[in-house]
Amino acid sequence: MNEKLRIENALWGLFISDALCMPAHWYYRLDYLKRDFGSITQYNDAPHPHPESFMVGNAYHPNVAKAKELGRSYDILHEHIRFYDTSYNHINIQIAERAGEHANAMPTLNERYHYHHGLKAGANTLGAHLVRVLMRSIISKGSYDPDTFLDDFITYMTTPGQNKDPYSEIYIRAWFENYSKGVSPELCAQKQRSVWSIGSHGGIIRPLVLSLLTKEPYQGLGLAISHQQLTHRSENISSALGVLVPLLHTLLKGENPQKTISKYAEQVRLIKITGEELSKTYREHNGPGNIPKEQMWKIHTEFSNTNLDVNKMLKEYSDDEIIGKRFATSCYPEHGLPLLLCLFQRNKADFKASLLANANAGGDNVHRGMILGLLAGAASTEIPHELKSGLLAYDELQNEIKDFVQLL
Repeated sequence: MNEKLRIENALWGLFISDALCMPAHWYYRLDYLKRDFGSITQYNDAPHPHPESFMVGNAYHPNVAKAKELGRSYDILHEHIRFYDTSYNHINIQIAERAGEHANAMPTLNERYHYHHGLKAGANTLGAHLVRVLMRSIISKGSYDPDTFLDDFITYMTTPGQNKDPYSEIYIRAWFENYSKGVSPELCAQKQRSVWSIGSHGGIIRPLVLSLLTKEPYQGLGLAISHQQLTHRSENISSALGVLVPLLHTLLKGENPQKTISKYAEQVRLIKITGEELSKTYREHNGPGNIPKEQMWKIHTEFSNTNLDVNKMLKEYSDDEIIGKRFATSCYPEHGLPLLLCLFQRNKADFKASLLANANAGGDNVHRGMILGLLAGAASTEIPHELKSGLLAYDELQNEIKDFVQLL
């Protein structure tokens, strides 16, 4: 099969997986997910309320005076500002209790707005739309240019009406806080050592897509990590890309998916703390924000001496034991990378089955799912047409994917 067609399939996989996962994004308790959806088998609207949502009250504090002095736009929230605690707006929703998997501060149930509140079945999240921003910046210039991407990123986020998704990840908010202070755009990325959740799946997606522009993984990894540093300064993301870029490129060549998954899984070093222990630690401290930075750094970067034997893992543990208990379903790639490889292998690299398994695993299924979608699409000879045509942006995506692939 033509490698360019596999690249098209990989990109379709990203957008399809994102939209499938969107309604159940950040559902940690799978009994809630089953109650609200039964089992995710198709595209769904984002429901209200979200039983575990702690988006309301998330902070965004740009330096408004300095931004105005510099002539820099700082409002990235626009019509979604009512959900956030900012330096230029008073939030009217009250935080009432600490609840949920991580004991984070939350409002009462009727005001627990879904992270993607208002998005309809087949809609894509902001993370996927920023992939499109990257693709369009490459298409318009004929090649990748980091300054062009940053200009387009700033324009997209600061133009009212562009972003329909209420949820802006912390890396975006931290980036624009630095930008508002006059920091040069290429240096605005926050460090994982300062904010632990900068080391998240969201930092892997665009770099992994960008690696598709190269003919082999050696150059692809360099390009990916260089792009990563524009928005995420994280060792954990770079480590994950070190496995994922060559894995993706091998799948694009049509190699046996299950053997390939098994081979590259062996390069993944397992984090010491289990998902179950991580959740317990968060609850004991009334939320991760109360854990001392030195301890948080250790939690997320202290690895065991064991590498992932994916076939052994699947033989010894059920999905119920792997999902959430062995590996956290939260946003951290030290848990999410082995988890998605297990789901991919458990489902024999089947495109639809793998994506639905990830959607129904909850947690950060959206960002973890975009990574899995790229891999599953690359391993597939054909993507179900109903999944492509069910995307709300199907026509635009079809054109953008074709134009992107034509540059290769």
